[in-house]
Amino acid sequence: MSELRQNIATREWVIIASERARRPNSFTEHRQQLLTAERPQHDPQCPFCVGNEELDLEVDRYPITGPWQVRIVRNKYPALHGDRPLVRHFEGVRRNISGYGYHEVLVEHPHHNTTLGLMTHAEVRLVLATYLSRGLAMSSDPRIEQVVIFKNHGERAGASLPHPHSQLMAVPVVPADVRHRIEEARRFFDDTGQCVFCTMLADELAQRERIVYANDDFVAFVLYAASSPFHIWVLPRKHRASFFHIAEAELDGLADVVREVFHRLYYRLNDPDFNLVLRSTPAKEAENGYFHWYLAIVPRLSYMAGFELGSGIFINPSIPEACAAFLRE
Repeated sequence: MSELRQNIATREWVIIASERARRPNSFTEHRQQLLTAERPQHDPQCPFCVGNEELDLEVDRYPITGPWQVRIVRNKYPALHGDRPLVRHFEGVRRNISGYGYHEVLVEHPHHNTTLGLMTHAEVRLVLATYLSRGLAMSSDPRIEQVVIFKNHGERAGASLPHPHSQLMAVPVVPADVRHRIEEARRFFDDTGQCVFCTMLADELAQRERIVYANDDFVAFVLYAASSPFHIWVLPRKHRASFFHIAEAELDGLADVVREVFHRLYYRLNDPDFNLVLRSTPAKEAENGYFHWYLAIVPRLSYMAGFELGSGIFINPSIPEACAAFLRE
């Protein structure tokens, strides 16, 4: 029987449509296009491939000399610009800020035909370490309020280029969605004296029904109130509000979980399109007891339609516990 479930961290409701739920293996992609690993290792038309580098856009690379492993480049068509003054304008109902900020691309690997689930542990760790170093650099700008790091893989996830890459954007405001999540976390803390994310994590570890993979530092699980099939959160076991305060040693554990989860998604669901989003506190907000940074992994296996747009309630045609069991196998 179908039921409504609530995500206690966001207070958002979802409908788990169990009466019309599909078996987890039915979400395995039957793709007409090539899988990532089946593409050529080098595409002469790809601007991110070795030999095609647009050096005037390059911000940084690692290693600095010799063949590169990762590169940071300014987005060729940026949504925000770091060379403009920050100007605020308020007049009546008209409120605007000049388009100041940063919009960079992290080219994750020299090979055109790989993705996080196919990379080595060291390669994934380097991607995450670059998230950390560039995020810290952007946060040091006093005009920046929020750093947003995300990855789009596949057309349904919004990727315009297939070469493995992530994007980093820094904006001079705290987005409403981020503020909403923080306020809900603060409300839970005021009511209970506990971090809502730590509470969720403790419950998942006790039940173990929705855990996909875990190690000593991180736990990956399908959400109890998943808004879509195989919607996964990766939470650190240690409470920390900001990803940018992560200990260097913890990057190994995070790389292990990220690689393992994406490895399973790649092979169990046949290289699905997905979004990866890093959720962290605003740049100027110190560590606190109520928010807990995490990674959200959202395979694009279902579609948003009129009911979702009209109500804000998603219909999930899968059962989270079955999805987690499918990935654990």
